[in-house]
Amino acid sequence: MDFGAPADDPKVFRNICRDRILNDLLKPDKDKETKSSWKVLIMDKFTVKIMGFACKMAEITDAGISLVEDLFKRREPMPSMDAIYFLQPLKENVIMLLSDMSGRCPLYRKAYIFFSSPIPKELVTYIKNDSSIIPRIGALREMNLEFFAIDMQGFVTDHDTALNDLYGPSENNSKVFNDTVSTMATRIATTFASLKEFPSVRYRAPKGDASTSTKFDMVPKWLATAVWDIVSKYKSTIPEFPQKETCELLIVDRPIDQIAPVIHEWTYDAMCHDLLEMDGTKYTYEVSKAGSEPEQKEAVLEDHDPLWLELRHIHIADASERLYEKMNNFVSKNKAAQLHSRDGGEISTRDLQKIVQALPQYSDQVEKLTLHIEIAGKINRFIREYGLRDIGQLEQDLVFGDAGAKEVISILRSKQDMSPENKLRLLVIYAIVYPEKFEGDKGEKLMQLAKLPRDDMDVIKCLRYLEGSDTKKSSRSGTFSLKFDAAKKKNAARTEKHDGEETWALSRFFPLIEELIEKLGKGELPLKEYPSLSEPSSAPKGATQTAQTAAPPAQNPQPMSMRSRRTPTWAKSRNSGDSQSSDSSVLRHSSGDFKRLGNRIFVFMIGGATRSELRTVHKLTMKMKREIVLGSSSIDDPPQFISKLKSIGSASN
Repeated sequence: MDFGAPADDPKVFRNICRDRILNDLLKPDKDKETKSSWKVLIMDKFTVKIMGFACKMAEITDAGISLVEDLFKRREPMPSMDAIYFLQPLKENVIMLLSDMSGRCPLYRKAYIFFSSPIPKELVTYIKNDSSIIPRIGALREMNLEFFAIDMQGFVTDHDTALNDLYGPSENNSKVFNDTVSTMATRIATTFASLKEFPSVRYRAPKGDASTSTKFDMVPKWLATAVWDIVSKYKSTIPEFPQKETCELLIVDRPIDQIAPVIHEWTYDAMCHDLLEMDGTKYTYEVSKAGSEPEQKEAVLEDHDPLWLELRHIHIADASERLYEKMNNFVSKNKAAQLHSRDGGEISTRDLQKIVQALPQYSDQVEKLTLHIEIAGKINRFIREYGLRDIGQLEQDLVFGDAGAKEVISILRSKQDMSPENKLRLLVIYAIVYPEKFEGDKGEKLMQLAKLPRDDMDVIKCLRYLEGSDTKKSSRSGTFSLKFDAAKKKNAARTEKHDGEETWALSRFFPLIEELIEKLGKGELPLKEYPSLSEPSSAPKGATQTAQTAAPPAQNPQPMSMRSRRTPTWAKSRNSGDSQSSDSSVLRHSSGDFKRLGNRIFVFMIGGATRSELRTVHKLTMKMKREIVLGSSSIDDPPQFISKLKSIGSASN
């Protein structure tokens, strides 16, 4: 299997960031360098994360770095070596830098200084005032690289508390609010500086005007304005920066779709992070060896693992099938492997470990398969134990208008062993679809039926709070009921779409940004609801201008409108043209064609994005023939999002 090409494509978003670090930052004097020009790399706690997401340690070493140091830890003097400083432009960082390099005995021969974002003038003056350091500075540059490239087509600004800081109660500290918007804007802008892209900027419009809108309802507009102000200045401050718009940026926020962060997403990636106890991308598991105690091992589930790339965006049922097919194919082609597998039976993980010992030349390949077979097996076991198929079916039936109060009450009464977390997630979806069912004391009665603590009602209150209390209940519930009546008329056609595969049919759900991106790409996104801060001089390259000939877009979609019906795709043949592609295949087909693709689309989700939204940008990249990049303040899994809702809900009481 060829997995090398897509990950190495230099035109993919994250690889551009990696190449900037390797070529511009780590080789600042490359014209004069020899192979023996080893350097020390010094970073702060934030920039070390930027580096960690963009580059592998081997790549850093290959670029001539012999030692990586923490700015705030005691370091040995190395007066014969040059140092590269990659720092945030903060006063405490500059003070440490000056203490390293000033005076009679500097720690290093020369300092090449790179700041992650624009440095304030007062800090430049502060550096210049130390006359002893000036001759020792080999370079002083702004890298404009202040985001974490968490995915080939995704980044975060590291604002994990943004939902609370920007959407919490109005009595929250306004300095925190303003600082968060300002820092987030700066970090978003550095993505465009890194790629030398000048975006046309659009945003989710406030529901009212400035005088009637709540403070948090204005967040997308304020953030969009701040980003636009910064990137506009790049035209005169960054060499070769485009003077006209080259891409599109759409800024939205979590209140437009609060279902996506809580619904059970059935892809391999989402299930790993939802059901397994993972530390970021790290998964810990046990390996048994004959005659010794089980050994704890750690695996990192990320793009460097080709199997992860293939499986992460496909349905867990499909992933499980593919894994067993791969192992059975391997065993059938290797006689030694056949000796260590049970005759005609299913291969166990213990059998796989014996195969690794018997065939050391295949150890990496088999160990990866063993790891993912164990993970898929554990996920499937949890699905059975937690009764997730029934819960997932009801969640999606609620979203698509095929279920209501009767089904929710029935499952709460019949599934006594349903976990409190799953009950709450189900009720959150129910509250979004049927807000009127939680008016007065109805919500508390449902909580009692579900045997959930009264505090969990804070989560439901938070949904209303984030949606905005200005919205009239009658018009909102009226819109929902109309949508549901329309959906129920099509109910009979639903069973034919499932092909008897109940589990795979659970892939009907899609996040709302999918519709927004498709409309943006076609030039059909309504300007009234998503205004533009710029007037592009021409239609963006790659956008299909069919707004006049296409059917008119839906009239005034509500921020939390129900999804339209879609044919389930995961139950289809893998060769079907409409079937879900794995991440690696999307990139493989695109690899080498990025120059010919239309201009990039960036979508930034304030308040935390989901794994389903990350999957969506990969899927639409292939479909629309345009690289789509998802940015966010953080990536949240359901437990994290529920926790954030509880925090805001309790504070807003």
